[in-house]
Amino acid sequence: MKTGIKVITRVSVSATIALTAGALIAGSAFASQAQAATAPAVPKIVAPGGFVMNNATGKALYTKAADTRRPTGSTTKIMTAQVVLSDKKLDLNAKVTIDKAYSDYIVKNTASSARLIVGDKVTVRQLLYGLMLPSGCDAAYALADKFGVGSTRAARVNSFIGKMNASAKSLGLTNTHFDSFDGIGGKNNYSTPRDLTKLASKAMKDPTFRTVVKTTSTKQRVVTKNGGYRDMSWSNTNKLLSGYSGDIGVKTGSGPTAKYCLVFAASRNGKTVIGTVLASTSEATRTTDAKKLMDYGFKK
Repeated sequence: MKTGIKVITRVSVSATIALTAGALIAGSAFASQAQAATAPAVPKIVAPGGFVMNNATGKALYTKAADTRRPTGSTTKIMTAQVVLSDKKLDLNAKVTIDKAYSDYIVKNTASSARLIVGDKVTVRQLLYGLMLPSGCDAAYALADKFGVGSTRAARVNSFIGKMNASAKSLGLTNTHFDSFDGIGGKNNYSTPRDLTKLASKAMKDPTFRTVVKTTSTKQRVVTKNGGYRDMSWSNTNKLLSGYSGDIGVKTGSGPTAKYCLVFAASRNGKTVIGTVLASTSEATRTTDAKKLMDYGFKK
C-alpha cells in the first residue's frame, strides 16, 4: 500500500511539472505573437537611401542602404555651418562685405540664393540664416571666404573645404567627402544617410544652429554699401517645420545628381528622432518619406 501511494505521488508531481511547462511555453508563444502584432510595420520609402536614429542614444531605428555613398546637394551646408560654428574665434556679429564674386557664382551655376546684394555688410549670424533657410549658395561662398585661411579667395575657399573634410574625419564620417562649400560646386561631394544623420546630430548640439534651422521665416536688417539699411526676408525651404508636429529642422537638398534629399529631426514627449533620406524622386516624396520615418521612429 505504501508503495502504491508513493507511485501516485510521483505521477502527480510529474503531471504538475508538465502542465506548468506547457503553460509557460504557451504563454511565451502568446506573448511573442502579441508583441509581433503590436510592433509597428516597417515603412516603405521611395528614396533608395534612408536612416533614422534615436538622437539621445544613437540607436539605429531604421536603415535602408544607410552606408551607400550618394551626392548630397545642399544638405552639405550642414557641414558648412558646423565648420563656422566650431571656429574658436567665432564672432556671430562680425560683418562680412558681400563681394561681386558671390553673386557671379550664383548666376554662373544657376544656384539657390539668399539674394545678397554686392556691397552690403551682413553679419555672420545673418549669413547662417541665409545659408540654412533659403539655402543660399552666395551665403555659403561668403562664409567659406570669411572662415578659410589664405591670401587669395581661392586659397581661402580651399582651406575652408579642407576644414569640412577634417571635421568629417574627426566625427568618424568615413563615407563622407566634400569638394565644395555648398554641395553644388564640385563633382566629388558625397555622404550617406547614416553619416549625414550623425553630422546633423552633432550640429544640433549648438544652440545657434538649432535656432536657425527651426526658424520658418525671418527678416534681417543689413547695412548697405552707402551706410543705410536694407531688410532681407528669408523663408525656410524645409516645409516639415509647418507640416509635421514636433519638427525642429534641419536641411533640404536637391540637384540633378543628388535628386531630392532631406535631413530631418523632430521631438515629441521628450524623444527626438533624427534621420536622412537621399535621392528621393521629388520634393513631395522626400517629405512623405521623412514623415513615414519619423512616425516609425517615434513608435520604436
